[in-house]
Amino acid sequence: MIQIGTTTFDLSDPVTLALAVALGLGLLIVLLLFVALRGVGKAARATEPLIYQMDQMGRAVEGLGRGQEQLTGGLTSVSNAQATAQAQVIQTMESRLAAVQQQMTDRLHENAMKTARSLSEMQERMNEQLRGGSEKTTKSLTELQARLATIDKAQENITKLSGDVLSLQDILSNKQTRGAFGEIQLNDIVSKALPKDSYTLQATLSNGRRADCLIHLPNPPGPIVIDAKFPLEAYEALRNARGEGELKAAAQAFRTSVRHHIKAISDRYILEGETADGALMFLPSEAVYAELHANFADIVREGFNARVWIVSPTTCMATLNTMRAILKDARMREQAGAIRNMLRQLHRDVEIVVERVQKLDTHFDQARRDVEGIGIAAERAGKRAAKLDNFDFEELAPDAVQDASASVARLTGGE
Repeated sequence: MIQIGTTTFDLSDPVTLALAVALGLGLLIVLLLFVALRGVGKAARATEPLIYQMDQMGRAVEGLGRGQEQLTGGLTSVSNAQATAQAQVIQTMESRLAAVQQQMTDRLHENAMKTARSLSEMQERMNEQLRGGSEKTTKSLTELQARLATIDKAQENITKLSGDVLSLQDILSNKQTRGAFGEIQLNDIVSKALPKDSYTLQATLSNGRRADCLIHLPNPPGPIVIDAKFPLEAYEALRNARGEGELKAAAQAFRTSVRHHIKAISDRYILEGETADGALMFLPSEAVYAELHANFADIVREGFNARVWIVSPTTCMATLNTMRAILKDARMREQAGAIRNMLRQLHRDVEIVVERVQKLDTHFDQARRDVEGIGIAAERAGKRAAKLDNFDFEELAPDAVQDASASVARLTGGE
C-alpha cells in the first residue's frame, strides 16, 4: 500500500502495478533523455543507438500501454462478470430464501390451522364430555334426591307402622279389644260383599244371645250366624314355645281354646227353626287359620261334626259371594210372579201400540190420497188460469165478461 496525499494505491492491484511500471519507465526515459542531453555533445555516433534504443523503448512503452489497456479491459470484464455472478448468486439466494420463507410460512399456517382444528375438536369433545358428565351428575343427583325422599317417606311409614304395630299389640293384648277388632274386620268384609238389607249386625236371637252377624238366607238353609273369634294368646304361646314340653302344652292350650269356641258357637247360634243348621266361626288372622288347618286337622273335623265352619278373611269373602248369589236367585224367584204380570202388561201395551200404528197407517193413507187430490185440483186450476190469460178482455162485450166471470167462478168453486 502506497499513500500519496489523500490517494491510496494498492500494489496488489494489476492496474496500479501497470501504472507504477509505466511511471517507472517514464522516469527511466526522462533520465535517459537527461543523460543523452548531457552527452549530446560527445558524439553523434552515440546518438543514433540512443535514438534507436529510445524508439525501441517507446515501442515497448506503447506495447506496455496496450497491454495495460487490455489488462484494464480484462480486469473490467472480470469485475463485471464477478459483479454479475455475485448479483445472480444474490438473486438466486434471495429467491431461494423467499421460496423457503414462503414454504415455512405455508407450513406454519397449515400447522397453525391443524393445531386450531385439533384444539377446537378437543375443546368440543371436552365440552361434550363436560356436558354429558354434568347431565349425568344432575340426573344422578336427581335420582339420589328422589331415592332419599323415598327412603325418608319409607322411614316415616316404617315409624308410623311401628307405632301402629305397637298400638295393635296394645289392642290385641286386651281380650275385649281383641274381640272388637275381629268384629270390625268382619263387619267390613260383610258390608263389602252383601247388600245392606241382607244381613243384621249384632242380631239378638230368641235365646237372648247376640250374634256378631246374621245373614238372612232363604229357607233352606235359613238365616246363618257368623261369629268372630280370635284365640291370639294361645296362638302366640304356640309360636313362642321352644322346648318339646312347652310345644306340647301350647298345642294343647290352642286346641282347647279353639274347641271351646266351636262348642260355644254350636250351642248358642244353631237354633232349630230359627237359624240354619250350621254357623260360621270367623278367624280375623290368616296365620291362625293356616296353623289350624296345617297342624290341627282334628279340630277342623270336630268343627265340621259340630256344623261350625271355620273361615278366614279370604275364605269368608268367597263364602259371602256365594251367599250373595243365593240371595239374588231367591229374590228373582220371589219376584217371578210380578215379572210375569209385568210381561203380560208389556204384551198388552205392545198390542195397543200395534193397533194405533195400524190406525195411523189408515190415516196416513187417507192423507196421502187427499194430498194427491189437492195436487190434481191445483194442476187443473193452473191450466184454466192459463186459458184465461189468452182472453182479449177489451173486445168482449159486457155480457161476455159476465159470462166469463161466471165461468171462472164456477170452475174454481166446482173444483
